[in-house]
Amino acid sequence: MTSLDNTETTTMIALLLLALVAHSFALPLPSGDKDNQLLAEKYLRQFYGLPTGLQGRQRSSGAFQTKIKEMQRFFKLKVTGNLDDNTLELMKQARCGVPDIGEYNHFPRHLKWQNNNVTFRIVNYTPDLKKADVDRAIRNALNVWSDVTPLIFKKLHKGIADIMISFGEKEHGDYNPFDGPNGLLAHAYPPGQGIGGDTHFDEDENWTKDSSAYNLFVVAAHELGHALGMSHSGDAGALMYPVYSYTTGYPLADDDIEGIQALYGPNPNPRKVKPKPDAPNKCDPMLSFDAVTELRGETIIFKDRFYWRLHPQMPEPEQTLIKSTWPTIPNKVDAAYENPEKDLVIIFSGIQMWALNGYNLVNGYPKYIHKLGLPKKIRKIDAAVHIRDTGKTLLFTDEDYWSYDEAAGTMDSGYPRSIEEDFPGMDDEIDAAAYHYGYLYFFHEHMQYEYSYTSRKVIRIMRTNSILNC
Repeated sequence: MTSLDNTETTTMIALLLLALVAHSFALPLPSGDKDNQLLAEKYLRQFYGLPTGLQGRQRSSGAFQTKIKEMQRFFKLKVTGNLDDNTLELMKQARCGVPDIGEYNHFPRHLKWQNNNVTFRIVNYTPDLKKADVDRAIRNALNVWSDVTPLIFKKLHKGIADIMISFGEKEHGDYNPFDGPNGLLAHAYPPGQGIGGDTHFDEDENWTKDSSAYNLFVVAAHELGHALGMSHSGDAGALMYPVYSYTTGYPLADDDIEGIQALYGPNPNPRKVKPKPDAPNKCDPMLSFDAVTELRGETIIFKDRFYWRLHPQMPEPEQTLIKSTWPTIPNKVDAAYENPEKDLVIIFSGIQMWALNGYNLVNGYPKYIHKLGLPKKIRKIDAAVHIRDTGKTLLFTDEDYWSYDEAAGTMDSGYPRSIEEDFPGMDDEIDAAAYHYGYLYFFHEHMQYEYSYTSRKVIRIMRTNSILNC
């Protein structure tokens, strides 16, 4: 990469700063209309190009509502143009600082490296990790992208590389200062000369190789995607989704792979990779659920590696990665139920179960499902539901179901029994179940059955995703 003279460098920096702000992890502001308004104005200026100079009048202005709608469309929220609870909550989530409104749309063309041989150099190291751990995190983050493209990354130990990687604090030389712990985390610049491609991490943060603080590999893989020319994805399952979350395993979704291959083409000698599944679409008419449970007045719906959270005060369901909330729970949940008397939610995956108190994992878990009294031949539970009126929990496995007495901590005698015989009108297999005011709600494939527990019959049949406002 050739160096530019001072004038060209200043111009380049000015252009880049138009398109980029720091990779920030926004801390929630105190509640209140004024604070929320200021948060929204700042957010929309940073990520959606809301003009400055309209403070105080923006909430009712056409420009403000237009940008709110633009954000709501990007994140697949209900498009209202209003600063509702869902929109505000998303604005407060940890996220990357690159704008969402296009692929570096301040620039006249798709930015990419013109040569598939790209050099990088780690200029300095964080004391939070061993030097070898930093090297490994950066190399693995680059490999994520080279696995699916013809890109080859060569490490330099001195001189100027295409991608200069460094750790710094406060003002660190690019007119784009960091702000101390827990604010701006890192930032990267799109391909180009001078500062183009460079990737900076805030040294005031605590960098880790696990989920205990900020995971260097996860942040680096996202930021280096920007350094290669990638913009943000609207798919919540993609690495390039604006909101940061810690996950394990291969980090790219199909959406990431399609994006990077649109710039550089596929790897001519591809390594076999298994992309993460796309985030499920809540209004897909063929949508099925993995598990459904109540949690202190909310409804939690598990599907693939995600869950939706429904709250009476929230107009739209909120979709989140399971791992970003509970890093130790598997990506696939088979069944779940709430025991409100004990203020516990039990989550099943395979032959193990976990307990939550609120959103917090309870110590002493996971435990084996056979501790409940199930025979060893049962290897997973398909659905679970607690009947508050009787104190019993029903556990569905294949074509049968069991009844567990929560107070006694034992299985009731006479089980398992046939689903088809005891729940006339139902299919013989159930994916998920819930109970409200004397009615059971059974979910099987893309259908939901409302079943009267007292009349022992199906009252009505709906689409599974009608619970998600579809």
